[in-house]
Amino acid sequence: MNKGNYTAVTEFFIVWLSHSPSLLLPLYVLCLMMYLVILLGNSMLIIISILDPRLHTPMYFFLGNLSFLDICYTSSFIPQMLIIVMSERKSISFLGCALQMVISLGLGCTECILLAVMAYDKYVAICYPLRYTIIMNKGLCSQMAAWTWITGFLISLVQSVLALINPFCGNIIEHFVCEILAILKLTCGDISLNVFIMTIASFVFLVTPLLFIFFSYIFIISTIMKINSSEGRKKAFSTCSAHLTVVILFYGSALFMYMKPKSKDTKTSDQLIGMSYGVITPMLNPIIYSLRNKEVKSAVQKFLIRNLYFKRM
Repeated sequence: MNKGNYTAVTEFFIVWLSHSPSLLLPLYVLCLMMYLVILLGNSMLIIISILDPRLHTPMYFFLGNLSFLDICYTSSFIPQMLIIVMSERKSISFLGCALQMVISLGLGCTECILLAVMAYDKYVAICYPLRYTIIMNKGLCSQMAAWTWITGFLISLVQSVLALINPFCGNIIEHFVCEILAILKLTCGDISLNVFIMTIASFVFLVTPLLFIFFSYIFIISTIMKINSSEGRKKAFSTCSAHLTVVILFYGSALFMYMKPKSKDTKTSDQLIGMSYGVITPMLNPIIYSLRNKEVKSAVQKFLIRNLYFKRM
């Protein structure tokens, strides 16, 4: 693009799956259904973790944060995306796009740290069970959760502002959301500072938490293998299995999206992969924690039975 050809942008046009328009309607229905499942499943986890005294532990406190995060993350772009798909003028205002980018990027960074915090909780619970309640006290858990959200949104705000102050040579976003990489493709100015900040942020919010989780599980597995009874080992592994499954889903799809080899014909596949970790993972999180956790299953059953009983009354 000609670097002197700047455009005063007041809105952006979302060109989602432009190479496969026949997929729009099926994906609209699919995304709407998955969004409803996300709202229902994650809201249920939050409600039962508040109402059931047995779930008033650090593990379920952080799980409640993850469920709330997933609701906020998907709500930051799915409703707007569904509106754009069905409208003739597929556009979003500059301010709306900026807000969407800050929120979605901030929540993505927050989830990376939150999964690492949850791994630390598992590490303390299994490696230091007698000191668990002392170490993971209410004050520490609240501080860890608060700083997770604060740092995620601070780096998001910095990156978003730096991306949006650049001059633009176009306003057509080839993505389903106002994503920072898609926005930077439209800029005409020098983005070396943006690339530097994004590289640092990727290391801090993606690589570092992943390494922390990896080494936490090395210590966890080492401790579990020292447990004498097979029943004790099985119980310890089942405690970690749900979190580990969520980590693999989240980081696996994200790393596949951003680290796979690029080619000229991968726009559609990139958007579909982006949709998978942006929508499918938040939908599966409550299902995974419900199916692989006896306490959650018991609390859900108790909640449903109690509500059905009162309705019959």
